[in-house]
Parts: sequence; structure tokens; C-alpha cells
Amino acid sequence: MFRLRGARSAAVLAAVALLLTGCGNPLQGGAEGGADGEIVIGSSDVGESLLLAQIYAGALRDAGAENVTVRPPVGGREVVVQALQDRSLSVVPDYSGNLLRYFAPDSEATTPDEVYAELRRTLPEGFRVLEQAPAQDTDVLVIKQELANTGISTVSELAPHCDELVFGGPGQWADRWQAKIKALYGCEFREIRVTDTGGPVTVEALRSGEVQVADLFSTSATIESNGFVPLVDDKNMFPAQNIVPLVAHGTLSEREEQALNDLSAVLTTEKLTELNVQFSTEKRNPLDIAEEFLRDNGLT
Repeated sequence: MFRLRGARSAAVLAAVALLLTGCGNPLQGGAEGGADGEIVIGSSDVGESLLLAQIYAGALRDAGAENVTVRPPVGGREVVVQALQDRSLSVVPDYSGNLLRYFAPDSEATTPDEVYAELRRTLPEGFRVLEQAPAQDTDVLVIKQELANTGISTVSELAPHCDELVFGGPGQWADRWQAKIKALYGCEFREIRVTDTGGPVTVEALRSGEVQVADLFSTSATIESNGFVPLVDDKNMFPAQNIVPLVAHGTLSEREEQALNDLSAVLTTEKLTELNVQFSTEKRNPLDIAEEFLRDNGLT
């Protein structure tokens, strides 16, 4: 499944979905592949994914694509994979670690290079991944500044205190990570409380002191806005989650693929975080955000 990022404003996502529906923008230029040369970009129902889809569309336009459609959110990864297989989708922005876990559930790869190399080896026929971006949006353990001031900046430094601390995160966290954090770091939390998946319930629980450690996502605008401190995962418990275009083989021309590779090359975690701030905090139009990003990074 696509990573679900907690509760989102239904009104905002509905508005974005309507906007994207109206953006089946025939863009200027000449593409190859897809039905009648159409390039169809999919996304999940997360603001970050919607933004990336619009940025991909702009980059493809500037590469000369004539007919690019950004589709409203299409569902979970199973649905997306099927849509890429039957070529009703051409490309989607995805996350390298989660994509590898989908195709190879038992993979032990964690670093960006390991994950990307194994992903390329694992992909079934008919799929391609283009170059991954330096940008990552991965799980991160977060604490308040007061706790960080006691000398904690890494998960290793947190570990001796885990038995005094309450953790908040998604419902599947205990099944997925409780044993691993104990094995890698020797960390056993006093209590694990289910909040939500990197959303407002988790943020409020940490802010109020209901929990002292929380699982958020590394590009979340709420980390900086609340003064939270992300801990360095110094033993690579969480697999890398670099942004990577997943493509239906044969639907993009070499020029179009190069345009997405050039885009990935300039997309850093810091820039991705700022894009999320503009969308989720400043409530800017995603089309305007995409256009400005491409222009500011010399991609237009």
C-alpha cells in the first residue's frame, strides 16, 4: 500500500482532486507511448504525492510531451501496480523502500543504495524505476526539545531511556518495528500507544506530553512548526524511502525519462519538506507550487 499519512482535510483533498481532474492538461510538445501518445500520471491520496505528480507533469511538458494527464488519487499500491501493468497509468511517484517491500517483502536492504539496487533487480517485467531523488520521506522518531536537551540526538542515545518513555505511532508499528528496535538498539518502550499514521493525533499526543516519542515522517511540516527534534536513525532501522518514478515500460520516450531524471537530481529532502509546507500549511495551489519549483530549479 501507499503509505497513509494520517487524517487529511477532506475538503483540501477533495479540492485538489477536482483540480487534478481539470488538469488533464494537454501540455505542449510530443510524447511517445500510452494510448494515443497520452502520458497519465497517478498518485496516492497524500498531498506530497499529489504535488509530485504535478511537478512530474510540468517536467514532462517541458520535455515536449503533447498530452499529459494528472489523474486524481487512484488507490493503494495494488491498484496502482495493476494500472501500470495495463498502461492506464504511465508513471507514478513512489517511495523506494515501500516499493521494494511490496515486491520483495523479506528484503533486509536499508540504505538508499542497497534499497535502490535491490529494487531494480526485483521489479517484474513491464516496470521500470528511473533515477531516485536524494529526497527521502521516511519514518523518523521524534521527541520534544526538552528531552533532546538531556543529550539525546540519535536513537542509540534514546535507547537507555526507552523503558521510561511512552511511544505514539500507527497501529501497525508494534508488529513491524517493536522487535527490530529492541534487536538493533535495545530499546523497549514503557508503553506503545496507537495514535495515527504521522498525522494530527500523533502530533497532539507528543505536544501535550501524552507520549514522549512519536513516529512521524521526515518531510512533515509539523516537525519544524512544533519545534520537535527528529532523531538520527544511526543503525538504519528504517529502510530508505527515496522518491523514485515508477514507470510502465515503454510509455515514456528517452527525452521524457531524462526530464524526470533531471528533476529527481535536484529534489532534496529539504526542498520536499518546503513543498509540503507550502501545500499543507500555506494552502497554496499545487499547480502554482509545481510551476515555481520547476522554474526555481532551472527545469523550465
